[in-house]
Amino acid sequence: MRIALLSDIHSNLPALQACADHAHEQGADAFAVLGDLVGYGPYPNEVVEWCRNQQQAGAIVIRGNHDRRFRLADAAIRPDTSPSDQAIAADWTTGQLDEETWAWLESLPLTDIRGGVFHVHGTAENPQAWHYASDPTLATLSLEAARRNPGVNFVVCGHVHQQALFYEGKSGQSLMQFSPTPGISIPVASHRHWLATVGSVGQPRDGDPRASYALLDTDRATLCFHRVAYDIEETTQRIHSAGLPAALALRLERGL
Repeated sequence: MRIALLSDIHSNLPALQACADHAHEQGADAFAVLGDLVGYGPYPNEVVEWCRNQQQAGAIVIRGNHDRRFRLADAAIRPDTSPSDQAIAADWTTGQLDEETWAWLESLPLTDIRGGVFHVHGTAENPQAWHYASDPTLATLSLEAARRNPGVNFVVCGHVHQQALFYEGKSGQSLMQFSPTPGISIPVASHRHWLATVGSVGQPRDGDPRASYALLDTDRATLCFHRVAYDIEETTQRIHSAGLPAALALRLERGL
């Protein structure tokens, strides 16, 4: 089975559509959404509808830190985003979604385990704390926690907005970090242990504005990271017309 791993869509429908189309072209059989469906972007209802349809078709959909009603205390979740911009975007998103939609978002699980793969938005050792698996030490803690579940040898997560693969080196050491090349499949044999951060569909933060996702082939035991061009201008124009902060449009254009 080929599973498209999507995360951090952040209400960016054109980016989501581009990734979904690309995944279908690559032969994807199913989708797994690893959290942060909404937040920042101008298409919250459309993105939620797509994800709900996928869930009804059997997809995994995980809750992220943005998939909950805005509270003032959440305005500083990310230190690299202006609290005022984040607060404005979160408050706007809160007003766009009805009670039933928020109830569905907030009912989503924090984790899901299928076929030896642990799906989570942040990290496995404390999913509700929204830690970032952003370096080998933090990735090791997450993988060790996930492996307490029988049969788990792989963690896939988002939250970091960058693509990376962590793998076992010598026994007793932290995981090694590998920077993948888009479009090149990586063998991920089940006798080893792995953690992947799949990047962000709707708000990449690595200097490349193209949308990102990964494709896990469970039959061939390979993982392939992808970057997908999309109509950024369509999203940025919608950001401006919605009255959202201009900085959010600029961030998409720069991939930062």
